[in-house]
Amino acid sequence: MTIGAASFASILTNGLVSSLLWTSNRRSFFTPVALARTLASTRVVKNHHKNLYWCSSNSHNGSRTFASQSSAPSDVASTTNTTSANGYPEYGRLLPCPSQNGPPRVEHLVVSEGGPVLEYISKALDLPPLFVADLIHFGAVYYALVCPEPPPSATPDQIRVYKEVTALSVLSKRGSIKGKTIREAQKTFRITHVNEFVEAGTYLRVHVHPKRFPRCYEIDWRSRIIAVSDTYVVLDKPAGTSVGGTTDNIEESCATFATRALEFTTPLKTTHQIDNCTEGCVVLARTKEYCSLFHGKIREKKVKKLYLALAAAPVPTGVITHYMRPINIAPRLVSEDFVKGWHLCQLEVLECKKVLWPNSIIEERYSVEDCGWPSKDFAFECKINLLTGRTHQSCNTDLSTIGCMQCTNCGRLNVHASCNCRYSHSWN
Repeated sequence: MTIGAASFASILTNGLVSSLLWTSNRRSFFTPVALARTLASTRVVKNHHKNLYWCSSNSHNGSRTFASQSSAPSDVASTTNTTSANGYPEYGRLLPCPSQNGPPRVEHLVVSEGGPVLEYISKALDLPPLFVADLIHFGAVYYALVCPEPPPSATPDQIRVYKEVTALSVLSKRGSIKGKTIREAQKTFRITHVNEFVEAGTYLRVHVHPKRFPRCYEIDWRSRIIAVSDTYVVLDKPAGTSVGGTTDNIEESCATFATRALEFTTPLKTTHQIDNCTEGCVVLARTKEYCSLFHGKIREKKVKKLYLALAAAPVPTGVITHYMRPINIAPRLVSEDFVKGWHLCQLEVLECKKVLWPNSIIEERYSVEDCGWPSKDFAFECKINLLTGRTHQSCNTDLSTIGCMQCTNCGRLNVHASCNCRYSHSWN
């Protein structure tokens, strides 16, 4: 089968389209970790195209491709030079989990001839089929019936491809979008099965290097379960893990691993989020009804969320107020002064006490990095009540507005450097 593609450069960010995330109940929660950590071998499809523009019509797969600022497609296969028994090069799959995340690489594709999604991505991006299968299992592959509008940074060639595949004369011939508006057809959904068929004109977004969470494989998850009922589970979330997963990784999450630890056949559902580097109580729902019930309790302010933060400087008790720009992109801009349209963010510092700075053993155990603080004799332990709970509001953001940075927040912590002495939280 000949499969073609028009590939957009990876400079298209995740903000190109709005993602509607959903999880299929067909996902297996009992995949043996030992099996997932093994190496697998497969044939790697080599790319014969050396130019950075349109490929000639006599190319090996008839694909149309643009120059890309992402990593080279061969970076998956180059992880090892060994050869398997059948003569094909071996490669390291997504598991075992690397100690550090790889460089970002997001590929944006438009299908020019329909076929199975796994076969299409493998040929279009020169990725091993088993690697693509792992990406789909991790939830790192998305599709939309119609290609979303490229960002202002798109090249003239990319704009031209977009106009070609979204022309009314082309869309009117596609039965799959009949009865839908263009905006509805541009919504993205996860690919949940390797054999899903993608028709010509379908947009695909492939997160080739998903964010990883190696801490998931170091935790005794059964020992972190605090309470289990017919409707919910309370988990003592470890630091360095994600509650419900990320845009490109729903496999390595607290919800998934807690489900396996309890041997549930139905996946646990998230009711709220806390930062990856935070540890503390997390409520996971067993039913959709309890999700709605818990969300209602939060809206009615019947739930109190308390944080325990370790700051490098004393923090005054009382309410801290600032305003956050309502744009879901980094950096998160905040202001102490009122700005029309910006979100009100408030927390209350209930108490602040002077404690000894964590010793070298504690720093090593929890991967506390030396951030060059001028004094490391004492730190300040603060009990904080988060009053507003805005998206992306955190104790660190609030404390930084008054010059009291948390002692372990030195730039961006990697997965292993995330530590639970930054702050923990509990629910009442």
